[in-house]
Amino acid sequence: MDINEIMRLDEEAYMNTFGKRTPIAFTHGKGSTLYDTQGKAYTDFLAGIAVNCLGYGDEGLAEAIGEQAKKLIHCSNIFYGEQQARLAKKLSELSGGYKVFFCNSGAEANECAFKLARKYFYAQGINRYEIISAKNSFHGRTLSTVAATGQEKYQKPYAPLPAGFINVAYNDIDAIKAALSEHTAAVIVESIQGEGGVIEADRSYLKALSSLCREQGILLIMDEVQTGIGRTGKMFSFEHFGIKPDIFSLAKGLGGGVPIGAALAAPNVAAAFCPGDHGTTFGGNPLACAAGNYILDTLISQNLLDEVSKKGGLFKDSLKKLMQKHACIADVRGRGLLIGVELNGVDGKAVVAKALENGFILNCAGHNTLRLAPPFIITYKEIDALIQTLDRILTELS
Repeated sequence: MDINEIMRLDEEAYMNTFGKRTPIAFTHGKGSTLYDTQGKAYTDFLAGIAVNCLGYGDEGLAEAIGEQAKKLIHCSNIFYGEQQARLAKKLSELSGGYKVFFCNSGAEANECAFKLARKYFYAQGINRYEIISAKNSFHGRTLSTVAATGQEKYQKPYAPLPAGFINVAYNDIDAIKAALSEHTAAVIVESIQGEGGVIEADRSYLKALSSLCREQGILLIMDEVQTGIGRTGKMFSFEHFGIKPDIFSLAKGLGGGVPIGAALAAPNVAAAFCPGDHGTTFGGNPLACAAGNYILDTLISQNLLDEVSKKGGLFKDSLKKLMQKHACIADVRGRGLLIGVELNGVDGKAVVAKALENGFILNCAGHNTLRLAPPFIITYKEIDALIQTLDRILTELS
């Protein structure tokens, strides 16, 4: 089917939630390369927005999914499942003993975290229900996660939002302290605000926040949807800071493209959930968990987290050299293979469009910031090619 026919069908039948999409449809991919309906190749530096950590056409992942599909795609959570049990055990061991709940997305994982935080105090007869989050954050598109997302553009059309959510300044421990009340149950935070423009949390802020939560007896929730599963060079980004959240959420890279999410909680917190308190129809299904098991096994056996750190370091160094040449680059930031290039005086969307013309997929997040989140298997040659292309584009647009 050609792109015009695909676009016609989409406009006739699909809700217009994505606006005017880029007029490209991809048919297949291999490695870090995608191919459109015209056969044009694109090097993907977005990975489906930090999802396709092993890139495209990974034969092992395809085999794991295919073999499981031949056996069992879905079964009710009334019954036990081998793939689910294996994946839960792996995540528990990697996190140091946390308990796991599987769902289908990052928003669902955060919803689970909010419910668990409230139930934790309810079970103790304590009236704590407020969730503090950061401005410029992003936690999902359900009503509760929109309430936690500290961006008015996502919240305004859906008022009144669920009560009990407070948005305060990011990287400001005093703002957290000022928002605390006798009803505070938890604080949720991203170590890097991906949708907000790849804004990093200060080490001192996260350390102080962790200590404050312990002192006040409230729960710390880390949103690891975009930063987890190796994206920053550690399995979970909070490992960089020597802190241990009470609850954290995962999704995106966990399935390598297959929809899956997870909420993990320290055992004493997880114990607040009783049978019937939370559930899911599709979460933790055999197909998704087979993908998750393959992803974790591959990340560990191939030492891909070390590769993420090495490639990310080289990538940032190259971008910082580019910043010395181009005054329109205001900042280069991020960790591992989640990198932001903030632009000043040049429209980031124009850069994204020019890059696409040249066969590179990027996107613009936050305030005029290029977000770079390629597959972990991106090559040094592909990184160099993007750097050279960005050099030409910025020269042209400046």
